[in-house]
Amino acid sequence: MSIFFKGARQVGYVVRDIEKAMKHWSDVLGVGPWFYKEEVGTTEFRYYGKTSQPPRLSIALANSGDLQIELIQQRDDAPSLYMDSLKQAGECAQHIAYWTLNEFDAFTARLLQHGYVEGHGGQMGTRGRFAYFVHPDLPSGMIEISEMKGGKGEYFDEIRKASEGWDGSAPIRRRS
Repeated sequence: MSIFFKGARQVGYVVRDIEKAMKHWSDVLGVGPWFYKEEVGTTEFRYYGKTSQPPRLSIALANSGDLQIELIQQRDDAPSLYMDSLKQAGECAQHIAYWTLNEFDAFTARLLQHGYVEGHGGQMGTRGRFAYFVHPDLPSGMIEISEMKGGKGEYFDEIRKASEGWDGSAPIRRRS
């Protein structure tokens, strides 16, 4: 538990083959069901402070208890921390995320005040802002701050509830 940001809510993994990763997590690790969106549709995007082409992303979300697992596959070569992570470390756990309804600006300000830099950030339609932060003293400790507005919080609750008592059936639930 962070005394500043509350509990870490998500661990995000960058992967090269999201279908293979979902199958492994559900069949081998028993985590699911996966809520899969092939085209996320990022509407605003910045890479190291400059407006940038949004990457084409596929994302799958599932819960293991209260912790959300996110699988991310980038489907183009637009600049992003997802591509940076794949180039530097390969497929890996890339970030932990803290969620907030009303403290996005305060959480961001705290990280910036302590030497973090926004590596990338933006928004997906009306579903709140997101920003990923890196620090030169802790290069493997990427932090995401995610704003739970525009239905995002309710969607994440739906994913968590679906995992409770999940029996392994319908492991992948595709969303448009």
